[in-house]
Amino acid sequence: MDNTPKTYPVFNNKFKIGTDGLGSTDGQMVIIANLENFAPSIEGGIEEWNPMEAEGWGDAMMTSKKLSFSFSGKRTYGDPGNDYVAGLAWKSGNDVVTKFEWELPSGAKVTFPCIVNVKTPGGGDSTALDGLEFDIQCKGKPNFEAAA
Repeated sequence: MDNTPKTYPVFNNKFKIGTDGLGSTDGQMVIIANLENFAPSIEGGIEEWNPMEAEGWGDAMMTSKKLSFSFSGKRTYGDPGNDYVAGLAWKSGNDVVTKFEWELPSGAKVTFPCIVNVKTPGGGDSTALDGLEFDIQCKGKPNFEAAA
């Protein structure tokens, strides 16, 4: 087994979205074309308190976590993943809940139900290509599958 540390270019990350909401099957999990940038964020909820026996020193415990992603790219008409995400701009409630998958360069996968919040379904400078910007918010605890 090769234990040499490795680095990978960002483009080796792969993202898939379910095009039939939470009922999406493996065949309905599609890549979103022309993504240019992504930023994952893990936010920890920390409970703090000041017990008397600590003589004024505080204590803390992380009691929750939230996972989200911000994406930006080009609006690609005719691509199933890109069209699905852009089409959610005009929807809300359960209509913007679906499945999401992130395959890391190592081969590990993170999957979870999510909320899709489209921030920019198109637009930009007059000589630029249409943009697409959206956030993915994990609903509940994600499933992490280590690389084989």
